[in-house]
Amino acid sequence: MGFEHTTKAFDGDLQELTRMVAEMGGLAERQIVDSVDALVRRDVALGARVVAADQEIDQMQRAIEERAVLTIARRQPMAVDLRDIVGAMRVATDLERIGDLSKNIAKRVNAIDSDFHPLKLIRGLEHMTDLVQSQVKAVLDAYTAHDLPAAMVVWNGDEEVDAICTSLFRELLTYMMEDPRNISFCIHLMFCAKNIERIGDHATNIAETVFYMIEGQQILDKRPKGDMTTFANATPGN
Repeated sequence: MGFEHTTKAFDGDLQELTRMVAEMGGLAERQIVDSVDALVRRDVALGARVVAADQEIDQMQRAIEERAVLTIARRQPMAVDLRDIVGAMRVATDLERIGDLSKNIAKRVNAIDSDFHPLKLIRGLEHMTDLVQSQVKAVLDAYTAHDLPAAMVVWNGDEEVDAICTSLFRELLTYMMEDPRNISFCIHLMFCAKNIERIGDHATNIAETVFYMIEGQQILDKRPKGDMTTFANATPGN
């Protein structure tokens, strides 16, 4: 087999891996939106679909890992190409975790039976979700395009998500102190907000993977984080 033929075959394997990650990313993005939509509208059927769809995301991760390992075994890639394959596996792992976190939110739909449903809290959660979902989309686009500056914009945007989460937690604590009957609903919303914040962390993980793929090393700078100390430690699900 000639060198040119081998290179074309390897490029085809890499393109297929990138396509599979993009497909998995699209499903993960939909899971984020649908899980919060189901929660806000108390749509039990949509919540159940999100939980069921998590199996598909898990299967996609396994397929990407199998394809990546097979490509390494067949092609014996050099360092720069190997980073692309490892990068695909790392991104797939983060997407699988995003799917799990979305599933966890969707599972809360059945548990919320309170008539207490303040618009301010719901809008805060929706705003946070919109921001995180746009970060996930942007970083996946950056991964596909090998666009390091775009990936670093996402990496540096994590503080904004943390700030919104902290603000939302403060609102939730206020509502809980005002009336004990609000506690159950607010605890569920806290759990969901923390899961959205964690999805944002996985978006920054993917940005770090893009950096690794292009630069051949890990980011040495400390990841920018908002002040989540008090609230994060008190959140259910930790």
